[in-house]
Amino acid sequence: MTELTGPVHGTWEPQPAARWEDAFLSGNGRHGALVFGDPNVERVVVTHHSLVRPHGSNPRPPQLAGELPALQDRLLAGDVTAAESFTDGRPLQWVQPFHPAFQVRLDRPAGDCHDYRREVDFTTGVVSATCAGWTGRVFVSRADDVIVQHVTAPGLTLDISLDHRLPGAPDGLGVGHGAVFTAEGALLSLRARYPQDDRAFTGVTLVVVTGGTTTLAPPRARVEGARSVLLLTRVRRHTGELDVTAEGRALRDLPMDHDELLDRHAALHRRAYARVTLDLAAAPAGRALPGSELLKRPRDPALTERLFAAGRYHLLSSAGLFPPRLTGLWTGDWNTAWSGAFTNDANLNLQTASAAAAGLPEVTEAHAALIHRQLPDWRDNARAVFGTRGVVAPAHTDGESGHSYHFSREYPLHLWTAGADWLLKPLVDHDETHGVRDPRTAAALAEVALFYTDFLTRTDDNGRLVVVPSYSPENRPADASWLTVNAAMDLSAARHALRTAADYHPDTADADRWRALADRLPPHRINEDGALAEWAWPGLADSYDHRHLSHLYGVWPLEEITPYDTPGLAAAAHRALELRGAENDSAHGHLHHALVAARLRDGERVAHALGQVLDGDFFHASLMSAHYPDRHVYNADAAHTLPAVLIEMLLQSTPHRLVLLPALPPSLPAGRLTGVRTRFGAEVQLTWAPGRAKAVLKPTRSVRVEVRTSSGDAESIDLVAGEDHVLTQGAW
Repeated sequence: MTELTGPVHGTWEPQPAARWEDAFLSGNGRHGALVFGDPNVERVVVTHHSLVRPHGSNPRPPQLAGELPALQDRLLAGDVTAAESFTDGRPLQWVQPFHPAFQVRLDRPAGDCHDYRREVDFTTGVVSATCAGWTGRVFVSRADDVIVQHVTAPGLTLDISLDHRLPGAPDGLGVGHGAVFTAEGALLSLRARYPQDDRAFTGVTLVVVTGGTTTLAPPRARVEGARSVLLLTRVRRHTGELDVTAEGRALRDLPMDHDELLDRHAALHRRAYARVTLDLAAAPAGRALPGSELLKRPRDPALTERLFAAGRYHLLSSAGLFPPRLTGLWTGDWNTAWSGAFTNDANLNLQTASAAAAGLPEVTEAHAALIHRQLPDWRDNARAVFGTRGVVAPAHTDGESGHSYHFSREYPLHLWTAGADWLLKPLVDHDETHGVRDPRTAAALAEVALFYTDFLTRTDDNGRLVVVPSYSPENRPADASWLTVNAAMDLSAARHALRTAADYHPDTADADRWRALADRLPPHRINEDGALAEWAWPGLADSYDHRHLSHLYGVWPLEEITPYDTPGLAAAAHRALELRGAENDSAHGHLHHALVAARLRDGERVAHALGQVLDGDFFHASLMSAHYPDRHVYNADAAHTLPAVLIEMLLQSTPHRLVLLPALPPSLPAGRLTGVRTRFGAEVQLTWAPGRAKAVLKPTRSVRVEVRTSSGDAESIDLVAGEDHVLTQGAW
């Protein structure tokens, strides 16, 4: 295993968690665990990515294609409110909400507790707590897809139960418990049937007891005088009945030894986690602090180090069956904000923004799996709403349905056309990083290009193609309604999708047609403030105070607008960023701002945006984050996006360019970033100090790249696969 030194690869607290938001987290991308660490009443909330509460229907996208030409006519004629009634009349319907399953509860006779400590080890995913001879450990196995709990203490006495009574649990939840003896100890089960639905979820916990006695008092098992107790838990969402006996047999087929289970898991988890590290030369005193104390020191490099490590840990732990939801893989409340959905018009891509560079292909594969499962629904969206071939992505999904049905007058998300390109961009980045084009990505891009081939049929007075209707999530012009013409994001997405699809399908007639179509799209518009306009259609005024920065999609994550290739547009984009307000202070807005600023080489603006989050009390003691300041609304955006911001300020890459220290703030004068992957196929170790920097490139393929340094200088270098290349600035 790789030996990790320097920064602390974990966090700790001197008290148990009193709130589920402060519970330490473990996960394998399918099952999740929120661990409170209380030695007397230990609670572990169990989650699973598949757990969404049915809402009683299977909504389809609205059948609007027949009315689309008339809407386009009205919008092009200047009717700025034409699209307000362009729906099928249904009320706003949220996607099925994500929810927790139950808590595994361990009640122990009260006793003295001294020298208490709970911690989470990011390198293994183990959450542990110790107190006066009692030790509890929890991890979620990547190898065996099971939640593993191990408790040891002299003469251990425990009451063990599966408890569905969590905040917001619906009154009509039909719950049944089971408890039977096994050779190992006991098998506990909990089945919960959703109100007025035939779907249910079932949790099964195998209790493995060493020493002592086991008795049953259903729905609990009581263990007395044991040396240790091992609990193995799984949960499954299903329709109809589930064979609990078979589930129990599957658990009994696993090793009954905690250390063996941990070794099998840690070999997979640590390999992924250890690929990338960030060392900011923080003082040992700061590194030694518990997380809750370190959060009170927002300018301490030790906090930045720990949040970087925690962000990669939580991102890795929440991605598997699906990429992270708005809450990652975790929640302790059934009333999850915004349904705990995958919110595609900003949040999902922000959370996964570091995946390629930060050495987490597992995250990109989870992202890809969600997309490819839902492509049939994306085709339905294109046909029903736009009357086209190809695909259109929804703005929200629960993971089960990819249909566009979450929309309203204020949020006409069913008419957002940029989503497919936005969601496929991380897959393209992954392919560039690894040097192999995934045929699934190629096929999906071709379907996006097919949509644009059918959709882009209207032209302006100059013969340029027009995107109509057009939507800039989730903003509106100052002088018009939400649906308009030629939103900047739509223009950038259409151009990028068509050209990228052509690149994936070279030397074909389709590629030539797609490139020609992209070339007919209009350029971006610069408004009277000198800013890149959010809508390129004349007469539409910008609304600057908004949390989203959709119009700067061409800057980040695309490279359509850069200070090197398009300096005029980059200056206009920078002006647009200067004018952008923070609106409601959402974490994703601040960090999106930082990502764009990093691409525009504005280190001061990156530092300010990052400071808004670090100063705003956005992080819980668990180092999971909130959506708003003062830890309001549990949400993974800040936790998962922060590593991407730190990487982008230190190093950026395209298939033919490397930018070193483009936006380094003065608050981080020295440090070391190791293991970062580039999109030209090299791993980079970057070290910097005042007035100097060194980058060691380890290429996996031969390529010529342009290198840009913090001074703005540029040079071309030839990299040879398998040969290290050292770049230096200043004396070393």
